[in-house]
Amino acid sequence: MWLLTVLVPLLRLYLAGFRVLIYQVFNRSFTLPVLPKQNGRVAIVTGGTRGLGYEAARRLAGLGMHVVIAGNEREEGAAAVRRIQEEGVEGNVEFVFLDLTSLRCVRQFARSFQARGLPLHVLLNNAGTMMVPERRTEDGFELHFTLNYLGHFLLTNLLLDTLKRSGRHGAGSRVVNMSSATHYAGELQLDDLHRRLCYSSHGAYSQSKLALVLFTYHLQEQLAAGGFPVTVNAVDPGMVDTALYDNLWSLARAVKRLVAKTLFRTPAEGASISVFAAAASCLEGVGACYLYNGLQAQSSSSSYDPELQARLWKKSCELVGLQG
Repeated sequence: MWLLTVLVPLLRLYLAGFRVLIYQVFNRSFTLPVLPKQNGRVAIVTGGTRGLGYEAARRLAGLGMHVVIAGNEREEGAAAVRRIQEEGVEGNVEFVFLDLTSLRCVRQFARSFQARGLPLHVLLNNAGTMMVPERRTEDGFELHFTLNYLGHFLLTNLLLDTLKRSGRHGAGSRVVNMSSATHYAGELQLDDLHRRLCYSSHGAYSQSKLALVLFTYHLQEQLAAGGFPVTVNAVDPGMVDTALYDNLWSLARAVKRLVAKTLFRTPAEGASISVFAAAASCLEGVGACYLYNGLQAQSSSSSYDPELQARLWKKSCELVGLQG
């Protein structure tokens, strides 16, 4: 039984990854169209110090945005800001510390941001980790679920009023959630979200990415019902050559090194879809999309289950101490 609990999520995840690689063999990477200037707009990019997040922050600043890079590595954050500024971008860029594995820190970050009186037009929930050994956060939660999903769930809800006030019809605010094709392999275990019964890093990672898609659709439904000028979309960057793969088991890591340079997307290519979701005119007022390689794609069948969406929302509110 234990072997099946660990082996099945592993096989499902690698099958999902294999399908993405086959797609990337025969399809060129999405090329960003010319995007409108974003002068006067403010964005928060979590995990923006390197990889996909850094490339997204760099491009948004290049469009004239004031970009707040939120991350948990101060020196890396300062270096990222310096590199972007050296490019002579039109927008402002700064680093602010945020540890998404700590609900206390997430609340502190949100309070500090709101105290500044800045608007917020784009919240790019990009930060994540993949297939790390079993770890618990200071709140006692499983690491993948907390860093990839639950911390972003809390952050988004705490900043939602600011997003609503900042947007207007015709120039709305946007939430962009970074999911992945591994969500197709995900199974949401509502009775054991923190994988205490039997831990699988593959299952935990896939679950966290599925949770982000469920969250995207449910939040968009609420915002649309209230008539608020805020949209929420999930994006899938494909398989991108970043440090996320450093925690693969040894054989998979060796295979990854062999194929990454030819089959994986670069961080700049992978970030294109999140920048597109954050700034493209054609997505003005459009929410509840799963965007892959520049197109709207179908996410997993379970992600469209309204009952599952609602149950996850309720459980997440309980975990982070929000009113449902």
